[in-house]
Amino acid sequence: MRLFLLSLGYVLLWWACLSVRPVKDGPTAYERKQYAVAIPMLQRDFERAKSRSEKGQLAFKVAESYRHTGDYASAHRWYGLAYQYNYGSDALKGQAYMLKRLERYAEAKEAFRTLGIEIGSPYEYRKEMAACDMAMGWLQLAEQSGWTVQPVAFNSAQNDFAPVFYTDGRLVFSSDRPTSKGKKGYAWTGNKFMDLFVADPDALGAQPFEGPINTEGNEGSAAFNRNFTEIYFSRAAKVNKGEDQYCKMYVSVRREGTWSEPSLLPFQKERVNYVHPALSADGRTLIFASNDPDGWGGYDLWIMRRNEQAEDGWEEPRPLGRNINTAGNEVFPAFCADTLYFASDGLPGMGGLDIFRTFRMTDNTWATPQNLKPPVNSGADDFALIATAHKPPSGRPLQPGDLLLSGFFTSNRAGGRGGDDIYYFEQRVPLPQPPKTDTPERKPIVFKILLEGYVLEKIWADPSDPNSRVLGRKPLPGARVSIAFNGNNQQVGVGEDGLFRLELAENTDYSFTATKEGYLTNGTRFSTRGLPRDSAQPVQVYEVEIVLDKIFRDREIVLEDIYYDFDKWDIRPDAEPALNRLAEMLRQNPNIRIQLGSHTDCRGDEAYNQTLSQRRAQSAVNYLIARGIDAGRLTAVGYGESQPAINCPCSRCTEAEHQANRRTTFRIIE
Repeated sequence: MRLFLLSLGYVLLWWACLSVRPVKDGPTAYERKQYAVAIPMLQRDFERAKSRSEKGQLAFKVAESYRHTGDYASAHRWYGLAYQYNYGSDALKGQAYMLKRLERYAEAKEAFRTLGIEIGSPYEYRKEMAACDMAMGWLQLAEQSGWTVQPVAFNSAQNDFAPVFYTDGRLVFSSDRPTSKGKKGYAWTGNKFMDLFVADPDALGAQPFEGPINTEGNEGSAAFNRNFTEIYFSRAAKVNKGEDQYCKMYVSVRREGTWSEPSLLPFQKERVNYVHPALSADGRTLIFASNDPDGWGGYDLWIMRRNEQAEDGWEEPRPLGRNINTAGNEVFPAFCADTLYFASDGLPGMGGLDIFRTFRMTDNTWATPQNLKPPVNSGADDFALIATAHKPPSGRPLQPGDLLLSGFFTSNRAGGRGGDDIYYFEQRVPLPQPPKTDTPERKPIVFKILLEGYVLEKIWADPSDPNSRVLGRKPLPGARVSIAFNGNNQQVGVGEDGLFRLELAENTDYSFTATKEGYLTNGTRFSTRGLPRDSAQPVQVYEVEIVLDKIFRDREIVLEDIYYDFDKWDIRPDAEPALNRLAEMLRQNPNIRIQLGSHTDCRGDEAYNQTLSQRRAQSAVNYLIARGIDAGRLTAVGYGESQPAINCPCSRCTEAEHQANRRTTFRIIE
């Protein structure tokens, strides 16, 4: 239940702190992400449903709800029912990922293979199939690894996670056990809201953390300075009444044995989550996770340094490099001397989140992350590892059985007591392996940075409708790629596999622009600045993907994630990323003109809705103009409630149907 990361499909992994308004039916509970509430209601609806289509839709929602609450076996079963009732490839996709979570890797690999064939693109799941092979190989070597794990005694039947070291050998961790402070339940999980607790590692129970840290909302994922006089932690907070909550980082200081009222750390943006603080031993470096849209994608690890000369005492944060952050999620950092541990679902792993370690090198870059493999990692979510390094007695050389590392981590693997459980681990020197008889000749290390680029197009459920579901991506043969770097420019073509390869220079910024007739130009960037010269992996291979959208002339295309406050038309901060992407598309395609359209739902006076939608469309146009787009290329049209995406009697429309009708669109008009 990784505190606060917002729906990635790990139990509360993207637990951005949601509304708890009561609901009376399963679909509404599901829409509001109240998954524990939704499951029995949706199952009852499934039993009553008459048509195969309705049963398929309900079964899929039940499966998704089980996935979000961490019951992967039940999720797999219900995805299977959804597929049986013709829900389609999304149900098969859910089955494949749940098989991977359940460590049924051979079955998962076959499911991914079938899924690729079904959607028409083996490319889409090639990495997942390779990861299944890799995981099966790792499992065969787990008993020889020197690592052992076992659950701690104080785990509860609820969620216990993210331990950190505290005074007198105790641990502070996050939990939603029944003794949490809040009176209300968290509808996502059905448990209490999360608080910080303190426990002795060998104890059977735990006590709430002292001071004004815990509230009736969600708190979690703490970090302390070396002498335990500062605590940094995450807390859910609302921006405005009635809106979803966002997670922010706070700090509290202990003076004369008493913790101060927590204060918000500077620099944090509205409607962005900041979670999982980790403080270096000297207290001068803070690493945390955030879904800031200026990162690399998903949740990234960000670093900031204490600076007494800075206005707020901290320098501006910046994301760690591309060898650590991915388009997936990197979360739960923790320091152990010069080693940084963190969890990722974007780097090659065994299923959900896997734990990795890296360290800062002499040139101030971070080494290539290493997967800790089983038995620490599993097909489930494994994260939040803290460690203590050990040395052999009397300075003698290491021998088999010597303790190298010990500590704690979190996992929601099968066999635990609750959802997330805390485990104790030890790493010892393993027994020596038989010597290799054919030791290859050592060659000089040659450092290389290789890039594999793919030009792709989307696979639409309805190839004629750009608003239909995207089933996946497939290679786009015949595209051309322009590569700009250091004042140079070169052109390459891509073959049937959509692939181009390039050896990159160090400390260089690259820009890639892909084109093809009938498609919108698109591009991406890649920088080798900050990438390590790592002797353990001298040849580093990275990947970029460029997706080209087919041009649908004079067709309305919905812009996702464009929302407005009630009765207002100004652009909210959370709408800016989508409009920024549209502005970039217009810059890369200077010969097209678009119409920005805004639609309302049916609630409210018709004339009022018409005026409101026109103002909202004009606000979007004004935003693009402020970003350098020529006003002559833009037109604003408000449609009011005249063109609903879903026709339903207004009083009977669900909130999801109202939301679908409240939309901002663009249309390529020439």
